Amino acid sequence: MYLLALDSETTAMTFNDLHHQQLPLLLCNVWDVASANIAKKLGFTAIGTSSAAIAAARGLDDGEQLSFNDLVQVVAQIKQHCSLPLSVDIEAGYSQNPQTIVDNIQSLNKLGVVGINIEDSVVKQQRELLPTNDFAATLSFIKNQLIQREIEIFINARSDVFLVGCKDAVRLAKQRMQLYIDAGADGIFLPGIEQLEHIEELSKHCSVPLNVMCMPHLANFAQLHAAGVKRISMGNFVFNNMQQHLESQLASIKQSQSFATLF
Repeated sequence: MYLLALDSETTAMTFNDLHHQQLPLLLCNVWDVASANIAKKLGFTAIGTSSAAIAAARGLDDGEQLSFNDLVQVVAQIKQHCSLPLSVDIEAGYSQNPQTIVDNIQSLNKLGVVGINIEDSVVKQQRELLPTNDFAATLSFIKNQLIQREIEIFINARSDVFLVGCKDAVRLAKQRMQLYIDAGADGIFLPGIEQLEHIEELSKHCSVPLNVMCMPHLANFAQLHAAGVKRISMGNFVFNNMQQHLESQLASIKQSQSFATLF
């Protein structure tokens, strides 16, 4: 089992500890109160928002199309009804101004959020990587400001070198994750990585917990554990699967002119 029992008094420090247990932290990605409560019912130890799922549920595309105020409302509702430790996907921070990003993180922390994901890419016509040094400088500023404000929150720095299909993704990942770690990242997230040998190689060069995400050809959890992974997340894939099931059910009802498939 990749689960660990927690009580409702879990703190940011405890959330950090979840990344350093023997088995990887299996983070359940959620998008509303209902999905968060299901995660709690099933015994998951922590949850994280999926920006893509939250946006899609509101008819929007991913890439900060959802306003930060709307994200805060979703997070507040989840925290009001679910006591599990919550990490929030803030995409690129909802601002190009590092000071504003820190203010955004502080707003979430006041709601009880214990972790954030922040990514080194932005969505324009397509997803584009930010310059490595620029993102590292932003991370460093964020970390220093959070320390000054005495805000304890897990910073999961996401690099999209695999997600955007960089030809030399492994080398670029090594370069970027080291700079991000030096800047103060508490964890490294590499969405889109699938090949087990790449995961194993990168985990050996990563001095903080390494996070991978659900992908069609991703290895099983035991193999990921052996490769050095410390956090496994679901992204928006569970949400997408649920939407496909809903479409199938509704199509069946319409075609059969009966509710029999629901029971």
